[in-house]
Amino acid sequence: MTVFDQQRLTQQTLRLDIDGLRRGVYTDKYFENVVRVLTAAHEHGYRYSGSRPRALPVDLSGVAVGDLVVEAQVFTRRAPYALIAGIDAALAMIRYATGTWENGMFRESWESLEVEAVEDGVIVEYDGHPDHVLPVMKIRGCYREFALLETTILGVLSRASRLATNVLDVLRVSNGKPVLFFPARFDLPEVQAVDGYAYWLAVQRYNHETGYQTRAAVSTDRQAAWWGGKGGGTIPHALIAAYFGDTAEAMVAFARYMPVDVPRYVLADFNNDTVGDSLATAAAYWREYRAALETGDEDGQRRWTLHGVRLDTSLSVRDVSLGAGDPYGVNAKLVRVVRSALDAAWEAWDVPDHLREAAQAYCAQIKIVVTGGFNVERIRQFERDGVPVDIYGVGSTLLRNDHETNTDFTMDVVRVQIDGAWYDAAKVGRQANANPDLQPVNLGEL
Repeated sequence: MTVFDQQRLTQQTLRLDIDGLRRGVYTDKYFENVVRVLTAAHEHGYRYSGSRPRALPVDLSGVAVGDLVVEAQVFTRRAPYALIAGIDAALAMIRYATGTWENGMFRESWESLEVEAVEDGVIVEYDGHPDHVLPVMKIRGCYREFALLETTILGVLSRASRLATNVLDVLRVSNGKPVLFFPARFDLPEVQAVDGYAYWLAVQRYNHETGYQTRAAVSTDRQAAWWGGKGGGTIPHALIAAYFGDTAEAMVAFARYMPVDVPRYVLADFNNDTVGDSLATAAAYWREYRAALETGDEDGQRRWTLHGVRLDTSLSVRDVSLGAGDPYGVNAKLVRVVRSALDAAWEAWDVPDHLREAAQAYCAQIKIVVTGGFNVERIRQFERDGVPVDIYGVGSTLLRNDHETNTDFTMDVVRVQIDGAWYDAAKVGRQANANPDLQPVNLGEL
């Protein structure tokens, strides 16, 4: 459930490998060992008989360790904040894979659990002090029945929250401009759904904070599977290569054969002549657009609207429109040169007086998209300098995982229940913590 739409993701959407979760194929072996030990203790009727227990104000002799009921809390220590994502996926794991194997059959026991969790989209702040962590989930129940799930719960929360937070960091410096999500080619296909959901969640959070209506835009259908969207895109360099490097002709074919609701963005760097190929494409489109405009053909006008120019110049080359000593790759000067050329393109089109205003507007609405190595720092600099970018495309940097972006989660057993009463049992340096955003969860909804 997100704080924005109050809709819970269920197994029908998530499509988790429930059998694999129950059998522990995704589980660190030491959690499997925990389950084996506690199950054996249960089966042998073991009662605690050690000599050095944690000092608790209760008699521990005779406690059935194999059936011990615990409180486990899940938290992250990313500073200064983390945007939480993956909660519903973690809850679905608990719902469908809590239980025990008996005579080759899995016996679910999720109904015996008491679970609290925050909602996806909540911001959790952390000041760096380990006593000040804010749990995003608490699970109370027989430990051996859910211990096998720790690895996968932490894994989905860590990845989803890291990506969501990384995306939000980028959005917060973009001044409301769309950020296209392009990391699919940099990781396994299996992670696309959770990654795309984390991105979508960050967009919702950003819009919630700012009042913007920035749209989520992903490149594959699988990235949109958890939030009901669709992937989108225009052309790769390969299409231009198939037209022998004739960018304008490739884009004409794209407009002719693709549905009118697919945006037309020219990928303008194939020949390292961003201005030349952008102007050639705009001129080719305008000829068709003008004919449709003069005959009142609205479908034709939509088909031949050039929505934007994408700059993707390699960091190893300098665009031919720039001079010696100018920067390589996509840079502020190149963007300004392209913007100026597009705004003035109509002047070379032999436009009659009655269409001059339409031609000017046609050129002015062509957006500039920049891609290739963009991150928080680079986007912040572009925005600070007023570079006329309309859309940023960001890929591998959203997967960043280092000392600044690490969003690993931890699950600690912090309390135990004995004779109906709760007692602190966290390891030294940890403690049970509260979070006002925790809410009771009805696992039956999943």
